[in-house]
Amino acid sequence: MTTKSETATGRLIYGCMGLGGPWEGSEYGAAEVEQAAAAIEAAMGIGVTLFDHADIYRSGKSESVFGEVLAGTPGLRDKIQLQTKCGIRLSRPGVDGHYDLSKDAILERVNGSLERLRTDYVDVLLLHRPDPLMEPAEVASAVGQLMAEGKVRQLGVSNMSGAQIAFLQDRFEVPIVANQLEMSLHRRAWLESTVLVNHDDALGYSFPHGTVEHCVSQGIELQAYGSLAKGRYTGSTPESPSPADTATAALLAQLAEEKGVTPEAVLLGWLMKHPARISPVLGSSNPARIAACADAPAVAAAMTRAEWYGLWVTARGSKLP
Repeated sequence: MTTKSETATGRLIYGCMGLGGPWEGSEYGAAEVEQAAAAIEAAMGIGVTLFDHADIYRSGKSESVFGEVLAGTPGLRDKIQLQTKCGIRLSRPGVDGHYDLSKDAILERVNGSLERLRTDYVDVLLLHRPDPLMEPAEVASAVGQLMAEGKVRQLGVSNMSGAQIAFLQDRFEVPIVANQLEMSLHRRAWLESTVLVNHDDALGYSFPHGTVEHCVSQGIELQAYGSLAKGRYTGSTPESPSPADTATAALLAQLAEEKGVTPEAVLLGWLMKHPARISPVLGSSNPARIAACADAPAVAAAMTRAEWYGLWVTARGSKLP
């Protein structure tokens, strides 16, 4: 896996949560496999090589349909990297959803993912969410066993703060290479926290200050899920758009026209412009919308400071402190 210190900018990642049909049930058919194949082809067509999964996505069906495509496409596995997550147990009758990073659970869930994906290994395993009952030494033992067996090549986390990552890393013999967080022009707590130190408005953001800085200093790739903001600014109008939403959509459209690219490319380019070299995770299953993201790295490289700040100030709906 390429780390942040080895790349000039982030990279586009394809998130497979939208594949596999409904969340309920375990059945899928040819239509869901065809949808997955089309999404994979579209993602690879814009240079994506890392595909992001989790054992819970669509109750396992996201991995299953992807595995069907892999099995039916000789040579595809060698051209891509696979990433999956474990650590969340969904609700079931009589048991509420909860987190589980016990050794037995990690081994069970990773083996299940490999079976569904029809592969012998994943390139990266992410610990999906912090588990308050987690024993770091136990997690390290599970990860060490999986790596020794050749089933996992690298380790990352998701939804964790810099302090939580440092706590885990102190017990691990292998480096944590990625942290996946919700980051976008709309979900800006990761960014607002960096400028609202010693400011009353900081109380409105719960994002742990210093997390971005910790990841950058340790060479940990920041992967941004929700990076397209669910289409809020690029076609999927929210039920009650704020004046800031409307103004941001208009500014994105204007910049896209000026640059000869799509609004999606500008939206992701804004995220990738940040010196943390953020890697957006594309969650759409629509091939056309995936293709619309192709120019994001180029937009990031060419975006001016004035354009970058202009988008931020417009989206926040108020001046910077």
